Amino acid sequence: MANVVIVGTQWGDEGKGKIVDLLSEYADFVVRFQGGNNAGHTMVVGGEQFICHLIPSGILQDKTCMIGNGVVVDPAVLLKEMDALQARGINVSADRLKISERAHVIMPYHRSIDHAREQFKGDKKIGTTGRGIGPAYEDKATRRGIRFVDLLDADVFEEKVATILDEKNFYLKNYLSAEALDAQKIIDEYREYARRLTPHVTNISVEIHEAMASGSQILFEGAQGTHLDIDHGTYPFVTSSNTLAGNACCGAGIGPGQISAVIGIVKAYTTRVGKGPFPAELFDEIGDRIQEKGAEFGATTGRRRRCGWLDTVILKNAVRLNGLTGLTITKLDVLDGLESVKICTAYEYRGDILEEFPASLQILDECKPVYETLPGWSEDTSSIRKIEDLPAKAKDYLNRIEAFTQTPIQIVSVGADRDQTIVLHNPYQ
Repeated sequence: MANVVIVGTQWGDEGKGKIVDLLSEYADFVVRFQGGNNAGHTMVVGGEQFICHLIPSGILQDKTCMIGNGVVVDPAVLLKEMDALQARGINVSADRLKISERAHVIMPYHRSIDHAREQFKGDKKIGTTGRGIGPAYEDKATRRGIRFVDLLDADVFEEKVATILDEKNFYLKNYLSAEALDAQKIIDEYREYARRLTPHVTNISVEIHEAMASGSQILFEGAQGTHLDIDHGTYPFVTSSNTLAGNACCGAGIGPGQISAVIGIVKAYTTRVGKGPFPAELFDEIGDRIQEKGAEFGATTGRRRRCGWLDTVILKNAVRLNGLTGLTITKLDVLDGLESVKICTAYEYRGDILEEFPASLQILDECKPVYETLPGWSEDTSSIRKIEDLPAKAKDYLNRIEAFTQTPIQIVSVGADRDQTIVLHNPYQ
């Protein structure tokens, strides 16, 4: 029996959805443990593309999927996603998709506040997706949130909405100069959501515990990436939850001793969406080439991703923070045809060499990448399925990543399709 956590090691968009979809074949349950519909996991199966924002990627493998208590859920988005999958023949019945009764609900005022704040900040905005994720986590932390267990109790839900909306409307109107919201309209809208979602709501922690006791294998799926973690990322240019592997325990309701492997997903280069420091960012034709060939646009926002060389400073940071037992390298094929490839091995800051990721954004903004240059490869890797068939220089590149991180590479992805994968070690076998 194996219970595996999948996490991103960079700033998100590493290809977690594809790897979760791939490994879901060997798991019995797939659990999403944090984030909201600010995440977008893209899977390509047989040339057909699927994008999930809330539903775990394992749904394509017809596995039992769970949305854990650490996730904040917009019911309208979830139902739209369920309907879209159902229309394409994917089973999203109550037997296949379960929602934690302790998961918090994103409300209309969360979205309104998110949008209004970004407009209010102007040039100083953080660059949120505007989907109400941060405000929902705020209410969770200040004990004013609404959970699914509340949503399913009509009296409790109405009382909570009436209590909190006066304050939210005052804030929206008098500070953010935004429109107030109508309580009854919200109650009526969410009453219909409750009706449709009630069969899916359960105690996820108990169900996972029972599944493990019976010998089932679990796959835990994170959203975003290590360096968007609220504590350990490039604060304040981060998400509103803990994205690290340790939060799989809190966000799903299990103990740390029940995790047997933690796989970190690493894009063969580095990208990030939105604002925030990015020492290895490229501003030349190579950066543009990587962006175009890698189709680097956000699955959720459609925003163009900033691109740069692989940064092992942040990668080693992710290895330590997550306790990674293995790496998966994605989009290796995007580097095909380059005369040379570079790896950022350290930062130079005012004459000093930094090998650890600094907490200060002021320092990070001044950091310059220190590169090691390796010869590139001209061969097309997208059709290769065995590690020994990769070009020698591509294998040299992978070997350097292993050497820098002291962590074995277990899977290499050479294309978007599920089949375009080289598996060196399956954590479930």
